[in-house]
Amino acid sequence: MAAAIEDAYRKYWQEKTKAYAQASVEGTELNKYAVAQAYASAETEVTALRSKGLVTKGTPLIAPEVTSVDAGRQVPRGSLTDCTDVSKWTLVRKSDGKAVSLPEGRRTKYITKVVAEKWYGRWVIVQVSPEDRAC
Repeated sequence: MAAAIEDAYRKYWQEKTKAYAQASVEGTELNKYAVAQAYASAETEVTALRSKGLVTKGTPLIAPEVTSVDAGRQVPRGSLTDCTDVSKWTLVRKSDGKAVSLPEGRRTKYITKVVAEKWYGRWVIVQVSPEDRAC
């Protein structure tokens, strides 16, 4: 079960990365792997990128570890802790591909707490909570 939860999280990031690279969820399967807060947050961030004429290049590095699984619940639930590294995931202007300067000292490697649930026979990411803590 832990492997299925981790796989859903990795696919969530794969689709989220595609959405951010084009500043749109259209043509991605983000809604297949993210629901509730996880999907709403990603969609809000993508909309903000689009309104500013920005996209991303590169890929974040993730290192998820399933920390708990509760299969006995009516809706099975699992938790992950991830060390998310966005240092190679850059923000660029869509119009010319030039990198956007970001605040000095911003955290690029941080702990992310994740909640997954099994909906209709498959694991989905329900909540993603980046923390202001380095990993």
